[in-house]
Amino acid sequence: MTCLDLSCQPLDEQAIKSADLIAFYVPMHTATRLAAQLLPAVQKINPRAHLCCYGLYAPVNESFLRRLGAQTILGGEFEEGLVATLKQLQDRDITSEAQPLPAISLARQNFLPPERQALPPLSRYAQFVCGDGQTRIVGYTEASRGCKHRCRHCPVVPVYNGHFRIVQPEIVLEDIRRQVAMGAAHITFGDPDFFNGIRHATRIVTAMHAEHPAITYDVTIKVEHLLKHAEFLPALRETGCAFVTSAVESLDDEVLGKLDKGHTRDDLVRVLELFREAGLTLSPTFVAFTPWTTLESYCDFLTGLQQLDLVDHVAPIQLGIRLLIPAGSRLLELPEIAGTVGPFDETALVHPWRNHDPRVDELCERGQNAVHAGAKQKASRREIFQRVAKLAYAAAGLEPPDRLESADRLDRAAIPYLTEPWYC
Repeated sequence: MTCLDLSCQPLDEQAIKSADLIAFYVPMHTATRLAAQLLPAVQKINPRAHLCCYGLYAPVNESFLRRLGAQTILGGEFEEGLVATLKQLQDRDITSEAQPLPAISLARQNFLPPERQALPPLSRYAQFVCGDGQTRIVGYTEASRGCKHRCRHCPVVPVYNGHFRIVQPEIVLEDIRRQVAMGAAHITFGDPDFFNGIRHATRIVTAMHAEHPAITYDVTIKVEHLLKHAEFLPALRETGCAFVTSAVESLDDEVLGKLDKGHTRDDLVRVLELFREAGLTLSPTFVAFTPWTTLESYCDFLTGLQQLDLVDHVAPIQLGIRLLIPAGSRLLELPEIAGTVGPFDETALVHPWRNHDPRVDELCERGQNAVHAGAKQKASRREIFQRVAKLAYAAAGLEPPDRLESADRLDRAAIPYLTEPWYC
């Protein structure tokens, strides 16, 4: 078996030529676009191989991926399907015309520890920057998949539709153990929401901390869950949680309602208070540009980040994130979305949309350019924020607040983060 990470490795044509089964893992938007580019080339190199796409984005883009040559599509809990596909190929009991396996499976599985030795070394991936500015090698694992919630914009929903599945604790801990042996000093949990199974989650981090007390970690948790399970926040700090990512998405209650996020701006304020009391760091993420964004509301968003002392906590890329409407999105339930988006763009893998005010789309593009330029110049988060804010206030014809030009109140290195920002 050959395993390639095509985000950081070249295509191995010899391995492609000799393969009977070639499977592309497409867990997110960017990976799916990469697979779409490579499928025709791989099919040309080895026309006899059976091609499979598996992962979250495979079933929702099934027709497109099949036209590119994929013969088996697997989403949700895909491992048993992958094994079954290989066995059917070995038994010559599979054809390209009919897929005997369901495209989406939510079956409960007994997992095996992942084999990661064939992948590039962990040092090739994102690094964790500690509060003292030093870096650590990062490992990755999942304690659960899917989500109990059905946020309208979330790509998990079309596949899991409110369900979630746990990975057995002993499997998660063995996966962590192996990655620590490979050099990992920090673990990032890839669960869509770590607190979907609160007892399961706390059991794992407690056991991990007991075995590896020097290891730090980060998790992703909804604002709603952070409030509901606030009594567990000290346990996160005590077991080595360096920061919590939370998909806040907006500071506008109307937009939060449209997205069906399950929290309000006041809820976020309360979470920030709880985090400061618990000594935890929150790393909020946002969808800054939506069909409902105006120049004034975007300026309000930037002002809100300042008022909540979140400027240094927010990765600059979050200031320019534009709402993605993938295939099967619950956003299409909203009349104002269904009636204004364009036909599904299979190249971009989204339903395209434009803001009713073209100045907002122009600001989004200019802001993204400012973020990318600032990143190349290694500017601080606060410096990049100031550049974007100046563009926004100028576009809206507003005077920037006095605090915009204030000096840093907090050393950026005091806030831990990953060198590869989290976004979908």
